[in-house]
Amino acid sequence: MDGRGRVRSVKVFGAVRVFESVRVFGSARGLRTVLTAWRRRRADASALPPRGAERARVPGLAEGAEALPGGGIVRFARSSLRVRVSAGGTVFWGWDGAEPEPSYALAGAAPEPDPRAVLEPDTDGGWRVVSERVTVAVSRHGAVEIRTPGGVMLRRDLPPRWWEPVGGGPARWVQRAEVPADARFFGLGGRSAGPRLRDGSYRLWNTDPKGRFGPEDDPLYITMPVQFVVADAGTHLAFHDNTWDGRVTLAEGEEGAGSGHDRPGTSEVRMEGGPLRCWVVVGTPARVLHNWAALTGAPALPPSWALGPQHARWGFGSAAEVRRVVAGYRERGLPLSAVHLDIDHYDGHRVFTVDRERFPDLPGLAEELRGQGVRLVSIVDPAVAAEPGNVLYEKGRAAGAFVRDARGEEVRGMVWPGECAFPDFTDPAVREWWGGLYEERLRQGFSGVWHDMNEPVSFAPFGDPTLPRSARHDLDGRGGDHREAHNVYGLLMARAGYEGLRRLRPEERPFLFTRAGWAGMQRYGGTWSGDVATGWPGLRASLALVLGLGLCGVPYSGPDVGGFDGSPSPELFLRWFQLGAWLPLFRTHAALDAGRREPWEFGPEVLEHARVALAERERMHPYFVTLARLARMTGAPYVRPVWWGTPEDRALRECEDAFLLGDALLVAPVLHRGADRRAVRLPRGRWYDTATGTAYEGPGQVLLDASLARVPVLARAGAVLPVRGEDGELTLEAWAPAAGRTGGGLVVRDTGDGWEAAEIERYQSRLVDGRVVMERLTEEGPVEPGVPVRVRGV
Repeated sequence: MDGRGRVRSVKVFGAVRVFESVRVFGSARGLRTVLTAWRRRRADASALPPRGAERARVPGLAEGAEALPGGGIVRFARSSLRVRVSAGGTVFWGWDGAEPEPSYALAGAAPEPDPRAVLEPDTDGGWRVVSERVTVAVSRHGAVEIRTPGGVMLRRDLPPRWWEPVGGGPARWVQRAEVPADARFFGLGGRSAGPRLRDGSYRLWNTDPKGRFGPEDDPLYITMPVQFVVADAGTHLAFHDNTWDGRVTLAEGEEGAGSGHDRPGTSEVRMEGGPLRCWVVVGTPARVLHNWAALTGAPALPPSWALGPQHARWGFGSAAEVRRVVAGYRERGLPLSAVHLDIDHYDGHRVFTVDRERFPDLPGLAEELRGQGVRLVSIVDPAVAAEPGNVLYEKGRAAGAFVRDARGEEVRGMVWPGECAFPDFTDPAVREWWGGLYEERLRQGFSGVWHDMNEPVSFAPFGDPTLPRSARHDLDGRGGDHREAHNVYGLLMARAGYEGLRRLRPEERPFLFTRAGWAGMQRYGGTWSGDVATGWPGLRASLALVLGLGLCGVPYSGPDVGGFDGSPSPELFLRWFQLGAWLPLFRTHAALDAGRREPWEFGPEVLEHARVALAERERMHPYFVTLARLARMTGAPYVRPVWWGTPEDRALRECEDAFLLGDALLVAPVLHRGADRRAVRLPRGRWYDTATGTAYEGPGQVLLDASLARVPVLARAGAVLPVRGEDGELTLEAWAPAAGRTGGGLVVRDTGDGWEAAEIERYQSRLVDGRVVMERLTEEGPVEPGVPVRVRGV
């Protein structure tokens, strides 16, 4: 067991939310929680008997092949392998008849095969498929090697091994792979120890960590079998399309010294069942995520207001308190775009209800706040209180909407309202029913929703806090159990909510983000950190999560600024606030009784520095709008590792405490107590300190001021980015290009919160006699920009 596993195993009783509702097991609710967990174990013991004797199997030797469009089928003595290369260079391979579909990850049909890619004999009895962007070689023993067009190896998946129960049942399998010795691993969903994934074992099972978490905790709410691998030879993404419980074990390689041999990096994927199939996408980081988005879906576009500062709290308690907080922002001249209401605004924590005593006129409150430019966002949990008189439960039960066990009885679990039933979001009819329920949220005046507790969670004093593994699911007509459905439960709840909101309010883009999800979740919205621990390690984990999720195709995310639990010191809160101001989802949030998160609660100095961060976020709003549009068009995340444009720079691969915001900016947050200076590693090219205008040349490392008033932010020479001018209108900020170089940038204007098409405007900058000349590039040729231009860095 690695360090994360040891810490995780002793945290079972370290819950924040769980034991807030069941403070002592002697209470009636506590006893029901224990009883529910015991029933879950009994159900699994009955419906999922021990595997018994197993028979191991490997492919054996290749015996022949059949050419098909884009590749073909290679037959081995005890298995068969399907290989297909798409026109864009994306590779699919699947064993034992596994095909690309059905898949919850894919946005639609699998990409068309490349008609020019042909399966042909290779050396030593193997086979290969050669295409313009990639070569796939299959050895006579069943190894699958992904090579560049020049023949350099990017990834080599060794022959797999299966363990099949003699008495029948799903086969376990293991797939080992080798990557170049210099390669570094990223991805696997939301990993608090990232973004670079060190040697260790990472579980693939969406999990509520039972309270706060830090960098040592794994797994968390979003796990994905998505590896993003960066090496000198090139970049690739490998996705094992399998929703079952599994584990990925990574080991970085080591280059030989002198005449020594290289030790390749290794990846081992173990799954408890399900198909063995894999997608591999190769190219530059930008091309990899572009093709990944083409495969799994374009990221949902958040409404413009969702790119502004947002405030949440578990425990507002009343409409009066919400008004007090919003008034506090307004009176101090601080911008605020949204307020999020947690479960305490519900009647007895029951979803799709309102506590009329504390919120007597919620639609009126929403209308009042919207007049001040502030939207309301509602939490939505999947658990439905299974109690007499609950109309929602009675309707769902009559429709057969809830998950059942192997005997056909309704599965129950303990969540905030008490004993609950769980909608089966793998059933299309249930998704449509659930999506229609959001009409009640819209009638209450909410402008968006955030999904919580949807791993799904059922409180338990021992074991995983989730549903029985033997619980039955529809799985879109295929049928199966929770072992296959668990990891996509949050994804499909997000789909139900997103599609419901689109039907109910077709003129507006839905705003939805979710705690749990899986590959392809970006189609329906974003995510946030969940219950990150208050402390400096939690601050660092916040950045790791955003970077890692972005490399898995989820560009819109952010942490609970200040941490979920406890009371941050003024310095910690300010540093978290300054980081959050540069991340896509900028939201303060806190647990019940964990202290306030309003900036003025931390003293006048913090308030003034927070005011600066908020003002800069508002000034950069047009840039965030552009990044959101480009993410939808290209799949590129807003927040990118510093090696994004130069993955061959090994020093940058080790940099985990800074990030690129789009192509134009490099942000270096302060992640350590008491720091007033920061070492920043620069990619190649010229970079300007945006506070002082001082120019620095990369690659290399510089030491910059990082007083409490600011975190270092640098602009790339030649960058052109849209900002709000002093009059609130669009202005272009142009940073002077280096001598003999040109610069430029893309701008997508804010078209509102509907579905209006947006145009990409392209700008170019160049130095002429020491003066920066700006032009807009059009089909007819360069023209004047047409908007005010502020030149910096001359």
